[in-house]
Amino acid sequence: MKEIIGKSVQAGISIAKIKVYKKAGELVTRTKISDVQSEIARVDTAIEKTVEQLQALYEKALDTVGEDSAAIFEVHQMMLQDEDYVDSIKNIIDSEEVNAEYAVSVTGDNFSEMFASMDDEYMQARSADVKDISARLVKTLSGTQDTDMSEVTGKVILLADDLSPSETIQMDKSKIAAFVTANGSVTSHTAILARTMNIPALVNADIDNINLYDGMDAIIDGGLGKLIIEPTAELSAKYETKILEAEKQKKLLLELKGKPTITLSGKKINLYANVGNIGDIAYAQTNDAEGIGLFRSEFIYLGKNDYPTEEEQFQIYKQAVQLMGKKRIIIRTCDIGADKQIDYFNLDKEDNPALGFRAIRICLTRVDFFKTQLRALFRAGVYGNLSIMYPMIVSLDEIKKIKTIVAEVQAELEEQQIPFAKDIEQGIMIETPAAAIISDVLAKEVDFFSVGTNDLTQYTLAMDRQNAKLDSLYDKHHPAILALIKMAADNAHANGNWIGICGELGADLELTEQFINMGIDELSVSPGAILSIREKIRQLQ
Repeated sequence: MKEIIGKSVQAGISIAKIKVYKKAGELVTRTKISDVQSEIARVDTAIEKTVEQLQALYEKALDTVGEDSAAIFEVHQMMLQDEDYVDSIKNIIDSEEVNAEYAVSVTGDNFSEMFASMDDEYMQARSADVKDISARLVKTLSGTQDTDMSEVTGKVILLADDLSPSETIQMDKSKIAAFVTANGSVTSHTAILARTMNIPALVNADIDNINLYDGMDAIIDGGLGKLIIEPTAELSAKYETKILEAEKQKKLLLELKGKPTITLSGKKINLYANVGNIGDIAYAQTNDAEGIGLFRSEFIYLGKNDYPTEEEQFQIYKQAVQLMGKKRIIIRTCDIGADKQIDYFNLDKEDNPALGFRAIRICLTRVDFFKTQLRALFRAGVYGNLSIMYPMIVSLDEIKKIKTIVAEVQAELEEQQIPFAKDIEQGIMIETPAAAIISDVLAKEVDFFSVGTNDLTQYTLAMDRQNAKLDSLYDKHHPAILALIKMAADNAHANGNWIGICGELGADLELTEQFINMGIDELSVSPGAILSIREKIRQLQ
């Protein structure tokens, strides 16, 4: 038996086998070889196998998402068999006498850079495709296909060095009992996903070699921040009892479903959920969310190899709105940048991306991209109670530019006789000190505020939320943060607007009463936290 200590990002207990998540890129090393022809033959065989995999994916996608979306797998098959691409791999093997995995990795990087440097937007977008097919080919060569979750049966504790937003969003969540990562911080997207799914999770765990633990039995205690490898029968029995006790507590909370979120004095609080995609809405509904306070639209982009079209986005937003019926759903416009990087956006490398070219700054610079999303959103607004929220606002000028673009989009839709919602509620996120300080001015231009406490905390404290070394200094309850939230609340109400909190701090039970006293009208939290927050609010005066 062995105990591994990590930082807890979601409490709870799970007992399951460990599944180690390996990334193809981590497996590539340069190795000198003696038999060039044998290595080239490996490439030919691997290409054949990978083409077969892509064809199977195409056929599966054809049944589930339709021909347009499935076509990407046909494109990848053609690119994988491209003569120039294949010749480059074989030439590197022959001239440098190196292993096939290394040759594929180098070729992928070279071709990706070549496409990215082209002037044509379509060709630039192929940069991400080359990286994807190269990663697939490396997986086939190195025999690491078992890292794909498709072969997992039952639920597993997923163990990884780290997980990017794009990796977490594409995982089959029905197979994951818990997350444990060797790196990452308590505000990483792996942590956010774990809270959304309401499953135990640890980050920054003290793991020496994750590959040693693949397939082993384990217990994760999210509350204590422990991963117990190969537990004794006696300890497993104790934790089984704890799981049963937790299930009883869940049943007690379920009695709150359908009851209003209202204080003893009669103040109504809108209790909403944060979600990352359509699938997460099921978690929100199961936990009796009164609406969606944050739909992270950027995950639509993270899950693709090219910009999603207006029609693709429209169908997703329409479905989300219809699933919520008459309940409000607030969709945040694309918040790409910082820790959420996408190859086909071709963003420059930045020394400090959290303070760089991200979110609304990208949207206001790449107007056509922004308009595509806005058109889809306004069209989807016809089908339910949709609101739009703009992230990373720091100035009045940004809001004025947004309004100009929105007016252009509405005029275009009107001229094209395409139905759209004309009276959509539009708000901004308060996630920079600048926005909070001038919130009296900003409130006159929008319908609502939603406080993004994750970014507000990092910018107020000047601490990178992704830097695990700062976790012990990262004071979420710092009086400066609470003062900025109170300032924004007062200014929102003075101008007849409502204000909510959609950051992780909204689920902090230690602050619930203080938020209510500040005048916060809405709390949007991870679905699993909804009933606990409702219980707390119903006990307050």
